[in-house]
Amino acid sequence: ILLHHHCPNHFTILKTHSSFHKFNLFHPPKRSRSIMAVAASGINLTPLSKADDNFHRPTELKAFDDTKAGVKGLVDANITEIPRIFYHPPEEVDSAETHIHIPLIDLEGVGDDSLKRKHIIDQIRDASEELGFFQLINHGIPTSVLEEIRDSVRRFHEQDTEVKKQYYTRDFMKPFIYNSNFDLYSAPTTNWRDTFSYVSAPNPPNPQELPEICSFILDLLLTSVFRRDIMVDFSKWVMEIGKLVLELLSEALGLNPNYLDNIGCSDGLAFVYHYYPPCPQPKLTIGISEHSDTDFITVLLQDLVGGLQIRHQNKWIDVRPVAGALVVNIGDLMQLITNDRFESVNHRVLSSHEGPRISVAGVFSTMVSPSDKFYGPIKELLSKEKPAIYRETTVKDFSVQFKSDGLGTSTLKHYKLNHADV
Repeated sequence: ILLHHHCPNHFTILKTHSSFHKFNLFHPPKRSRSIMAVAASGINLTPLSKADDNFHRPTELKAFDDTKAGVKGLVDANITEIPRIFYHPPEEVDSAETHIHIPLIDLEGVGDDSLKRKHIIDQIRDASEELGFFQLINHGIPTSVLEEIRDSVRRFHEQDTEVKKQYYTRDFMKPFIYNSNFDLYSAPTTNWRDTFSYVSAPNPPNPQELPEICSFILDLLLTSVFRRDIMVDFSKWVMEIGKLVLELLSEALGLNPNYLDNIGCSDGLAFVYHYYPPCPQPKLTIGISEHSDTDFITVLLQDLVGGLQIRHQNKWIDVRPVAGALVVNIGDLMQLITNDRFESVNHRVLSSHEGPRISVAGVFSTMVSPSDKFYGPIKELLSKEKPAIYRETTVKDFSVQFKSDGLGTSTLKHYKLNHADV
């Protein structure tokens, strides 16, 4: 472990090869500063401890949004307590016993060994029915690509704020979107994270529309820099993995391997890049509020900081980071078309003194550019004993309902048929 003398809050964990990870630990400045006192930095928000009858949440949300500096801007201003808009009441839900783990599935041999493939399919079926989450190793994406994409996220969020601001927007039709909390003005709690996103399929962005800083790569000796479209590269890998997962899920349902792909489950792919800065009061806020994903499947790359949890039997279970692994979870639309065979479960991300936490989510859905194609429970899965639980819907209507409900509210409940339990 090396301490950076020019920045004592940074240290580097060296590995036995050329890659490395950087983490920050939140260390409050020696002199306490109230958030109201850092208005010169463009931030003028009420600290949590300040009793103020004049507190007006919409006004403070606008003040935070107008900085275009995100949560990282607050941390850079050396705050010692969170603003009131970020307060998230602690939940009275216990963490699960440590013996409950998210399944770790080894994909080695999935394409050329029928016995291994059957075993993998059985594992994926069990995980999708019971927990809605599993992790994959030996998935084929080189470790160097995983490290490069995480580094690109870090570079973007840690570049000069004035440069970064040019990408800040709430116009979700733009090819590249950077902001903090997509639902800032509608959510009851502001989450401790910043995000950028873009749509990769069906209409990928022009590489020139993506920030150049995300495409720089240092060579192994750290002596030169060259450009490569890392995000475009990574999206191709994730699409390949997503199609494989959809094959395995199809077979797990007793369907043709291409079934889910043929009905359009891989037609849309968007990427969401989250950056969670270290937090001075992590127990009093949240990285991402409890929610379920509205897509078919999500393929997630997380770093080693941790914090992702799923709700299972009213307990929170840690999705423990595994170096090089990808996390896959079932989305609401997959639960709908499988008629509750596969489960889309609620999950959240905790804040931490340690950070930044970086994650990259590949979201398989045409939610951003929805079509009028109808999706309902797969007919091959229905019978007199197992009638349809949901009515048909389009991804477009599902998307509108989700945006109306907001993060943390079940969209599926609106599509339950009368005979089904709501």
